[in-house]
Amino acid sequence: MKRRDFLAASALVSLLGPSSALAANKKKATTPASTRTAGKTRSPTRKSGATRAKPVAGSAASSEPASSPAETVQRDVIGLPDEPPTPWRIYEVTSTIALDGIEGKSRLWLPLALHKDTPWQRALGHSWQGNFASAGIYRDPAAEIVVFYGDWNEGISNPQLQITSQIAKRDRHFDITKRGSAAERSDVLRRCLHSSSLVPTDGLVRRTAERAVGRIKDPVAQGKAIYDWVLENTSYDPAQPGIGKGDIEAMLDSGHLSGKSADIALLFVALCRAIGIPARPVFGQRVDVSRLFAGLGATGNLSTAQQCRAEFYTPGYGWIPVNPADVRKAIHDEHLSSNDPRLVVLSKLLFGFWEMNWIAYNSAQDVRLRGSNGRMLPFLAMPEAEAANGRFDSLDTRRFSYTVNASRTEG
Repeated sequence: MKRRDFLAASALVSLLGPSSALAANKKKATTPASTRTAGKTRSPTRKSGATRAKPVAGSAASSEPASSPAETVQRDVIGLPDEPPTPWRIYEVTSTIALDGIEGKSRLWLPLALHKDTPWQRALGHSWQGNFASAGIYRDPAAEIVVFYGDWNEGISNPQLQITSQIAKRDRHFDITKRGSAAERSDVLRRCLHSSSLVPTDGLVRRTAERAVGRIKDPVAQGKAIYDWVLENTSYDPAQPGIGKGDIEAMLDSGHLSGKSADIALLFVALCRAIGIPARPVFGQRVDVSRLFAGLGATGNLSTAQQCRAEFYTPGYGWIPVNPADVRKAIHDEHLSSNDPRLVVLSKLLFGFWEMNWIAYNSAQDVRLRGSNGRMLPFLAMPEAEAANGRFDSLDTRRFSYTVNASRTEG
């Protein structure tokens, strides 16, 4: 992480004490030269009906992810060298699914890690096995979503599946002293200004956003003002199922701005879009412990560890990550008061910083599952299944047995 994030995280770890935080592992990660598919080791080539991620390295002989130009040694505005890039960590994530009480043919959909390599996440490959009739991976380029699907024929009463993914991660940061990032495609920015079924951008949403930013004109400062407004006016509700509903209009109409990560992150997105700032949610899943607070990490069975974060776009800086939901979660879990020094540091840190003990899946909203006869989903963050007796997700424990385990293999 950059100097500001490094100092803020160090201050927070110091405030938490050694019993509540874990030191970062500094070991360099290595990258496998090939990915596994259906139980066999193969080079990452594209097959009909499925996609395979490129290896992180540029060639099989390379031993670690290729460095980007932004990783070269530079000097900041006060003439000091940058902190060295944080090391890559490689995780192996295994999801095991079994369906029960199925009638007729059935299909299952599971979100997978981002298909595009980023400076903070790279998908290395996927392998799967089960008693399905057919299975594969499809990508929706418009929604920028990657989905695994499995089909079972009629007569299979206990559909089963196991899929393993390898993903390389490292902490993500925003450095306000650096400009000149590559511009985003105009079609992506337009999409990140549109309303969705649960995220309107007019009426009460726009009036709320205008009050939050006041007379501020700079887009980075506007994003910070909206982030601060969300922190001050929302609360975390652990009783909500999953990651929340994300119904922003209903939240604002009721005046009860309480929910889980999707509710809080999508509120930030809606307010940004309402005043012309491109913004998007990023749905994903925790896969490791946190260096900040215990409740911001996850271990063991991760089947309910999904989480939504957000990012907004400004010219010159590109996409800036924010994580207001984890600030509100820490306030709830740790009973932090408004003048607690740990809260002051955490709220500053999570504007522009993502601790990457978490895998990003997608930013898709109003998702239509390929081959489905059911309704459109507001987002896809957990497995969905459909059979003759209807659509259900992994929260339906009567019909859905779902476990997720993650282990760090490198770094």
